[in-house]
Amino acid sequence: MLLGLLLFALLVACLRYVLQLIDRDWRHRQLLQHVAPNVSRIPVIGGILQMRSFQPDNLHEKFAEYVRRYGRSFVATTFGRMVLVTADPKHVDALLLSKHHLRKSIVYGALGGWLGNGLLLSRGEHWHAMRKIITPSFHFSILEQYVKIFDSQCNVLVGKLKPLAAVGSESPQAFNIYPYMCLTALDIISEAAMGVSLDAQEDVEAPVVQAVKDVTNILATRFMRPHLLPPLFFRLLWPSGYRKQRMGIKCLHDFTDEIIKRRCQLLHTEQQGTAALLDTLLQARLDGAPLTDAQIRDEVSTFIFAGHDTTTSAASFCLYLLSRHAAVQQRLYEEIHSHYGTAMDRPVVHADFAELPYLHCVIKESLRLYPPIPAVGRCLENDLTLAGTVESGGAQVPAGTNVLVLLWQLQRDAELYAEPLRFWPERHLDNRMSDSGSGKCTTSYIPFSAGPRNCIGQRFALLELKTIVIKLLRHFELLPLGADVKPSIKIVLRSATGVNLGLKMRA
Repeated sequence: MLLGLLLFALLVACLRYVLQLIDRDWRHRQLLQHVAPNVSRIPVIGGILQMRSFQPDNLHEKFAEYVRRYGRSFVATTFGRMVLVTADPKHVDALLLSKHHLRKSIVYGALGGWLGNGLLLSRGEHWHAMRKIITPSFHFSILEQYVKIFDSQCNVLVGKLKPLAAVGSESPQAFNIYPYMCLTALDIISEAAMGVSLDAQEDVEAPVVQAVKDVTNILATRFMRPHLLPPLFFRLLWPSGYRKQRMGIKCLHDFTDEIIKRRCQLLHTEQQGTAALLDTLLQARLDGAPLTDAQIRDEVSTFIFAGHDTTTSAASFCLYLLSRHAAVQQRLYEEIHSHYGTAMDRPVVHADFAELPYLHCVIKESLRLYPPIPAVGRCLENDLTLAGTVESGGAQVPAGTNVLVLLWQLQRDAELYAEPLRFWPERHLDNRMSDSGSGKCTTSYIPFSAGPRNCIGQRFALLELKTIVIKLLRHFELLPLGADVKPSIKIVLRSATGVNLGLKMRA
């Protein structure tokens, strides 16, 4: 009798839960129907079956298909949870430019084991305070010092690439530039963040270098498999990946902790060398007290993660585009050559960049076509008002909704850019020294996101990219060899076929 009552109570509870899901699903479908149609086909379970066809190698194509079919904004629901997906500039403006929607999407939580409460993941007063502390690290005078690091590490890169380059009448060979960019970017960001290079280009098998690769690859896999995002499911369903990630994070944290100790001792003696982000953090105060070692480690880890993978992607795809567009490459080479002449050992300095306007256009156009982060996510802490048609009058997106902004589709929108799929740096000449896009909408060009939570290191990244391109074009002609790229989204933009090209030494 008691067992029967318990089963009946359980059945009633389940039925009530299902009815609540049906009601919530219906309300979600009605809520935004005039500004963002619901694409989930089946009530309650929503888009789970549709999601099975979404893979890293086709994600950009799937989203492009949905935008063509349903419009720039659409909604997906699963078990009563709603996700708004948008490539509509008006909706992106309302979200990213607001000071009320700064919380990252829940999927970013997978990064917490490595990045802790660093700038990428933190929110509220702590985020505001840390953003204010870190911003001076990207002041003009500090960026000038960072360019020395860029130049030095790019010299190492050139040395590593010379054996791969054809000389004279030799036949050039195709190779994947992506791993070389990864090691270079890792050396640059580690030296800028900690004052100590990992020497990744010289010691590819170093434990800390392998740890960075292992952890970033595992995180990329988890981002594309939502069932692996919760820590418990990750541990149960992929135990080998869980163990490898845990060991990798421990290696990285131990290394960072040791550098913090050394740098702290150096600050108490005679500080020498280039200023690093770590120095700023060691001298900073939060609520009247110095930052804890854990807080410092979180910020340094955040910059190593965010600063090497994104730059690797951006630099690789830019070089790929130049290898496939000989006229653009030649025009850019002539601009660089006219400034530097034949002195191959002349270093790149900060003042050079203002004299190279076409280089700026090339970088901007490359970031438009191949943004390193093809989508960014937010979790609404307040209701978001979306503009609709004159007839509909817009709609309110409720707090708690996750929103995904499709940068890839936004920056390839035919209504915002003429010939959107064409690599045409000249389109940016009229506003070549501005980081805005086409001028038609505030968020029509946002490879570094936009608003209060945009990328704090975007100037750093742009100067790093420019230095890489300058150094390589001065030494090599980039050739269109190897398989074309097949974009694959694994947190950052990669290529399933590699980023292939050939090199020929310049006379």
